[in-house]
Amino acid sequence: MVPLIGIEEEYLVVDPRTRHVAPRAAEVLAAATDVLDVVYEITRFQVEARTPPSADLCELGSQLRTVRKGVAAAARSCGLAVVASGIPVLGNVMSPPLTDDVRYLRGRVLYRALQDEICICALHVHVDVPDQEQAVFVGNHLRPWLPTLIALAANSPFFAGRDTGYASWRVISWGRWPVSGAPPYFPSFGDYELALRALTESGALLDPKTVYWDARPSPRLPTVEIRVADVPLDVSDSLTLIGLVRALVVTALAAVRRGDRGLPVPSEVLRAAYWRAARDGLTGDSMDVRQGTLVPAPVMARRLLAHVRPALAEAGDLAFVQDGLDRLLAKGSGAMRQRRVHARGNDLADVVDDLIEATVA
Repeated sequence: MVPLIGIEEEYLVVDPRTRHVAPRAAEVLAAATDVLDVVYEITRFQVEARTPPSADLCELGSQLRTVRKGVAAAARSCGLAVVASGIPVLGNVMSPPLTDDVRYLRGRVLYRALQDEICICALHVHVDVPDQEQAVFVGNHLRPWLPTLIALAANSPFFAGRDTGYASWRVISWGRWPVSGAPPYFPSFGDYELALRALTESGALLDPKTVYWDARPSPRLPTVEIRVADVPLDVSDSLTLIGLVRALVVTALAAVRRGDRGLPVPSEVLRAAYWRAARDGLTGDSMDVRQGTLVPAPVMARRLLAHVRPALAEAGDLAFVQDGLDRLLAKGSGAMRQRRVHARGNDLADVVDDLIEATVA
């Protein structure tokens, strides 16, 4: 049986005249009465869209397009726009205004200056799993492939008016948090539970939702949540990543049922692979952490496809995802598109204009 998938995408609210992010998410949400499921996020610069669970990638694509167009229309009715970018391109964003929520305000006290760059937007993919224990072991299997997903999804090269030199500054900024980035390797479910208790005792966790690892058992749903990717610029790239993520989870579950709890890649090696993927995206070399070698990023993407090919075929997604990956590698990631637009006009306002258009294309 093909697992159900649920999607969350986060978008930035911008003023189309200044091209700066605008702290007016509440107005957009109030106007988005006909959109499927749109909610507030941690800052007033962001909104989050959610899809109902589905096993069909085409149906998910239709839902995402409907949500994006609906949110964009709601924003236009307020004289605003929304963009799919991992981090704000322009605007005074440090420190971002937080949504009026007790939990977020408690986080300000706990995490302090870490929240100065909290205005980040990601793609979250929930895939059904039987239980939390299997979700933990799935995370073990996903760890070697998370840097490849970072490179494919990279869509945050510019931050607050400057070129960061990275393809995904969101990954670098987010990686400073105490419980973020790649999950640790857990040899048993008991080790996972012990780690959560120790993290709670340390004060690093506000609550179970603040276990922000890029692959984690969902604290509220019977799913494993993969949250490693920048929000992609367009829906077709989102669907390619979603298809790859589900196939990774299905492949991992099959291995877990055979008693395989995953390759224990050292955390320091995985951290280096994260840094490399976030810096270069698809334009440089990626690290195959299974072998400890560098290979061109597109080669690593093809290795990922080969790894999950049987799961894609079983779900009927192989041709769809293979075509999507071919397109993504040919045209480049969102970060590459942002840089091409910037190079043509040498103005970050042009980048934001292109983001506004591409988000609902």
